[in-house]
Amino acid sequence: MRAFVAAGHNVTGLNRSVVDLLDSRATEKYVARIKPEVIIDAAARVGGIAANSAYPVDFLSDNLKIQENLLNAAHLASVEKFVFLGSSCIYPRDSVQPIKEEYLMSGPLESTNSAYAMAKIAGIELVNSYRKQYKKKWISLMPTNIYGPGDNFNLAVSHVLPALIRRFIEATECKSGKVTLWGTGNPLREFLHVDDLARAIVLTAEKYDSNLHLNIGTGKDLTIKELAERVAIATGFEGKIEWDPSKPDGTPRKVLDVSRIQSLGWAPTITLDQGIASTIAWYKEANARGEVRK
Repeated sequence: MRAFVAAGHNVTGLNRSVVDLLDSRATEKYVARIKPEVIIDAAARVGGIAANSAYPVDFLSDNLKIQENLLNAAHLASVEKFVFLGSSCIYPRDSVQPIKEEYLMSGPLESTNSAYAMAKIAGIELVNSYRKQYKKKWISLMPTNIYGPGDNFNLAVSHVLPALIRRFIEATECKSGKVTLWGTGNPLREFLHVDDLARAIVLTAEKYDSNLHLNIGTGKDLTIKELAERVAIATGFEGKIEWDPSKPDGTPRKVLDVSRIQSLGWAPTITLDQGIASTIAWYKEANARGEVRK
């Protein structure tokens, strides 16, 4: 929302307190009433490995409903541009790296989040079906792991970076000498600050029109162990980091080929260390005000 306002657009924010996107009729009525020119679909049921593994029915069913209801409402209201946000987990578990857009459905998915991934793959196909049948100029973007201000820090459903930030801050505050983390720490991941993603969305909403979904990321990765060490330093944690290899690691490596989005003139501007520091600062301030989702 900040990025689109800065670009001169009139923006309407939407969350479940305004309309429940699982309710098809309510979604249709809302979109018909506000008549937007552009819809950015960032709505989803999301979570880390534990949540995805424990609730695959919810992750598949809810995400299918959310995207179908919103796309149908957009069609009925003749919305000119629709930007569907998916996830890099749509790609095969053992994909060739870095991952090009063309590698979609070239191998089996990672089992710990396959339900969520299948829902997002279905979303890409539905967007392209609207393009084919109704000549829509709708697009799909596949971001890598996103983090930053406003993230979800609920340890039961959060992704790895906000979970690490909260774990290390709380361990530092209570002077704990040890933090135990899931897995081996060996998987490789890339991370993109939400503000960089927002700039990419503004750009592609204006300039991109293709049935090929578009990767959004940094093209640079690091191990989860290296990430944990960076967060520990940034939060001032001086204790010991231990790993629990009995817990799943997920996909061994996942780094995106971002040459297509870069060819449009976009590149990330916020380094990982800058982003971690600013997110920690935001978390502490928001937590003091009781505004953190946890």
